[in-house]
Amino acid sequence: MSRALALRLEPYLYAAPSLLLIAAIMLVPLVTGLSYAFHDLILLDPLSGDFVGLDHFREMLDDDGFWTALRNTVVWTAVSVALQFGFGLILALLLNRPFPGRGLVQALVFLPWAVPGFLSGLTWAWLFNPVIGPLPHWLHGLGLLATPENILSDPHLALWGPIAANVWWGIPFFAITLLAALQSIPKDIYEAAAMDGAGPLLRFRRVTLPLLAPTIAITVMLRTVWVANFAELIVVMTKGGPADATQILSSYIFTLAFQRLDFGYASAVAAVLLVLLLAYAAAVMVLRHAMTERA
Repeated sequence: MSRALALRLEPYLYAAPSLLLIAAIMLVPLVTGLSYAFHDLILLDPLSGDFVGLDHFREMLDDDGFWTALRNTVVWTAVSVALQFGFGLILALLLNRPFPGRGLVQALVFLPWAVPGFLSGLTWAWLFNPVIGPLPHWLHGLGLLATPENILSDPHLALWGPIAANVWWGIPFFAITLLAALQSIPKDIYEAAAMDGAGPLLRFRRVTLPLLAPTIAITVMLRTVWVANFAELIVVMTKGGPADATQILSSYIFTLAFQRLDFGYASAVAAVLLVLLLAYAAAVMVLRHAMTERA
């Protein structure tokens, strides 16, 4: 019995060091951060730290900054992921066809993914500057702007600046993953569909999209979670302004924690964001499971 028990526990013992390391690096900070949400913790106030229960979450209901950040998060995430996916799919379909210089084009397409987010935000902030950047003058020439002004200073347009930078930065992720999925589809299926009289559009709808569906579900879910948490471009380009017009939940958490030093309220907002993203991920996985069973 002892030998059988030892053999049964052997895999867990081998995995124990890795599991303990993951717990120390991820679970302990997560639990600690969640505990802050129920305490009045202000970094430079030595008298803070009292347990306040759900007070931070009640405060959120009357916090206009939180609701503005939540609305901006939905717009920021939905538009960014939709455009990234659309352009990434188009690039993947184009790169899946052989043509001269395809290797060079692939390297150029995937180049933005190698640029650090901070540098990307700084570059796009320069591009939107009407003094040293060309984009305001191009937009004015196209009739999209009345004058060549910096849209990052306009509360009604400012969010579209980081969205443009985020779309440019994130397209390669979808291009890479979808191209890999396209190259794994057997060519025989397309040949059989063509022999049955299916045109390019019908082959795309009936062959390509169904076989790409599992990859699309996973990549869109991962990218949505990453984009919702991606505050670097917002912080670098606009710092959440003007007048909180570009503030999303992750940048709002950064502002609360590292500028206002209110770690308790910032942790409460982070807990809400965590719950929303977990609910979204669970819904996507259920939908993916249903699609798999249907297929």
